Amino acid sequence: MTPIPIFIGYDPREAIAFHVCANSIIRHASQPVAIMPLALNLFKDYTETHTDGSNQFIYSRFLVPHLMSYQGWAIFIDGDMIVRDDIVKLWNLRESHKDVMVVKHDYKTRMTEKYLGSKNEDYPRKNWSSVILWNCSNHPNQRLTPEFIEKSTGAYLHRFSWINDDRIGELPREWNWLPDEYGPNPDAKLLHYTLGTPCFTEFATTPQGDEWHRERMLTDYCLQRTDV
Repeated sequence: MTPIPIFIGYDPREAIAFHVCANSIIRHASQPVAIMPLALNLFKDYTETHTDGSNQFIYSRFLVPHLMSYQGWAIFIDGDMIVRDDIVKLWNLRESHKDVMVVKHDYKTRMTEKYLGSKNEDYPRKNWSSVILWNCSNHPNQRLTPEFIEKSTGAYLHRFSWINDDRIGELPREWNWLPDEYGPNPDAKLLHYTLGTPCFTEFATTPQGDEWHRERMLTDYCLQRTDV
């Protein structure tokens, strides 16, 4: 069975977030997954030229079609997330006639500042790009070369401006639930701590943050001998 390619945003300032997110995927998955970190130090043909953004993977997510050699499908998710259900269910939502599939959020943030003092501004299609089902082989996404991404603005990329609107598929909101913006949701499939992962002290008690802390404990788990 071919593994599902899953790219997760990695930022060394919150490295624990990547590992907790990956562990949550592995624990719930019902078929093999190939988890790949989007860490800037791994890329030799891409230089981050943008000076805005609150994390190191804010633009590298658009490299996914390139990293997939413009073949097949792949999943991208931010690192500040945990998956509460089988990632295969998200994978099965692919629609071949769409170039990407995303949760189409429409909200105003309740906080103007995110973790580590980053600005948190409202803008069109905010958080659409935080969970992406990529149809990497479709022609529009073949424009996403490293050079193209380096030269494009954040507004252009995060609004999927190279794709016709009718080619942007819609995912259920449960697959990118924002508990710190929307409030708790026991039916969420994926929790996205968009204002700050609970590893940051100021967001340790964010709504449903206890689930992240539990996942971190499971990530740290190591069975020990009891006969010594």
